[in-house]
Amino acid sequence: MTESNTQPPAPEEQQKIKNEASWVELLKSEIGRVIVGQKYLVDRLIVGLLANGHVLLEGVPGLAKTLAVKTLSQCLRADFKRIQFTPDLLPADIIGTQIYSPKSEKFTIKKGPIFANFILADEINRAPAKVQSALLEAMQERQVTIGGESFNLEEPFLVMATQNPVDQEGTYPLPEAQIDRFMLKIIIDYPTKDQEKIIMRNNLAKEFPKANSVLSSKVILHARNIVKEVYMDEKIEQYIIDIVFATRNPEKFGLEKFQHMISFGCSPRASINLAAASKAYAFIKRRGYVIPEDVRALCHDVLRHRIGLTYEAEAENITSEDIITEILNTVEIP
Repeated sequence: MTESNTQPPAPEEQQKIKNEASWVELLKSEIGRVIVGQKYLVDRLIVGLLANGHVLLEGVPGLAKTLAVKTLSQCLRADFKRIQFTPDLLPADIIGTQIYSPKSEKFTIKKGPIFANFILADEINRAPAKVQSALLEAMQERQVTIGGESFNLEEPFLVMATQNPVDQEGTYPLPEAQIDRFMLKIIIDYPTKDQEKIIMRNNLAKEFPKANSVLSSKVILHARNIVKEVYMDEKIEQYIIDIVFATRNPEKFGLEKFQHMISFGCSPRASINLAAASKAYAFIKRRGYVIPEDVRALCHDVLRHRIGLTYEAEAENITSEDIITEILNTVEIP
């Protein structure tokens, strides 16, 4: 634990973080010109960006998932690439390959679409396992190897993967170990009637609204260091640990009914990610310290894809959402 995190923030520290976070509203309002509603999605994307984690999205087609990432990259003057995953995709199609040039009699390296700041991996569960693992390795290591030579990926590097509900034909569900690498899993819902009316108008207008670049990527990299300075009290740390442990040993928290529902609980990655995401969320809210509400706000997003359910849970129609909600209602708030 760093020195700055062990002491509650002084008023001038507080003010510093408040001033540093002033760009968040600017970014949100710029994205808001293009994306109608979806405040929940935009907040979570910024959290992923600040906490240096990747985002998995689930939702029906047409809910502006691609548009959201594209707009975010435009606002930050960053590179954006979209990879459409298909059953015949190869790892080389993502990371790149060596090409032989007869002229120079040498192999040259052709970099793949992974070399960008924002990657949208569309329908990640349509590609075979070897392609998924190539992408997930790049996400974890932040480097790729082409023909024995390693290349570092540029920061900020954010992968946003969308997946279809698994019961469709021709999908390869992501293995648990790989899903665990995503910091957040976001479920996107339909817009409201009023929002949809505005969306319809925007799309039928002469010109579709376009986002301007309002920040540089350097601002994000600088903000990541500031986020690490956000104060987290030991009570909040304990609260996070309790929530995660309740998914492993529910009976110790008075949740015996879930004992046979959970096949495996959250890994330590869940605690790390929940703490990192809570700090980023506090920063977005322009606070220099984490409160229990920050943890609760992100709990579903960080944990919903990390809890393994038994057949018994499926038979009784219990989802990981229900379990997390029940845990949040049971574990004592500091």
